[in-house]
Amino acid sequence: MDITFKKKKDVLQEEFIGKSMDLEHGAEDFEAEIENCAMGQKFITISPECVRCNLCAEECPVEAITDAKSNKTAKILENCVKCEICAQTCPVKSVHVIDSTATLDEDVSYQLHDIKVPHRTIKMENIEVDPDKCKSCGTCVKFCPTDAITVEEGEVAQIDIDACVGCGACANVCPEGSIILQRKLGPVVKTRELTADDNICVACGVCEENCPVDAIKLVDEKVVISEDKCILCEVCSTKCPVGALKLKRLTNES
Repeated sequence: MDITFKKKKDVLQEEFIGKSMDLEHGAEDFEAEIENCAMGQKFITISPECVRCNLCAEECPVEAITDAKSNKTAKILENCVKCEICAQTCPVKSVHVIDSTATLDEDVSYQLHDIKVPHRTIKMENIEVDPDKCKSCGTCVKFCPTDAITVEEGEVAQIDIDACVGCGACANVCPEGSIILQRKLGPVVKTRELTADDNICVACGVCEENCPVDAIKLVDEKVVISEDKCILCEVCSTKCPVGALKLKRLTNES
């Protein structure tokens, strides 16, 4: 998904003036000159196609996603560090990583680019329905992304093992907790690489202080990154005051 839309520079300038004017003192002669510039930002969002499986929330290493309920999708919170693990884990690709760019020249151009993120393996190992708990409500049927579940009136839910992908949506939304699922998640796919330039680093400790998973340490005034802990988020590379830490995407799929 690539979207581009534009706005006239003078319209943006008028909006800025309208918001900046001191109406109380009637500053009718207020003027503003907006210089040309460009800004970029990445954000992660969850689309309405969310099947309420809660895998994204369960796998988020910084607890930045609210649990999905049958009446609402999961939601990305402000403490998201953009590690993209949620996007890799979503079984129905409803988590989107968006690269946005705003360019101010003669016009204001906004560009949104949907970054393609590879998906880790999800394998269903076993799934069962407890006949003593199932109330035949059919809630599981509404959210199954592969139509693997059928519920006849007054009967226990039936699951087609061959069609089930092990996402866990049914188990999460079942109000009676009657569905028991065992599944296996594959490892997170490494799509980016974090490097530290010791020649630039000033050993200020900002990266160590801000790492959300304690993956960076200063040893003898040099940055040491624990590959086992590092989630390849954007915190250290964006907060480094001298640009000694670089996060680069390994694939060209985006």
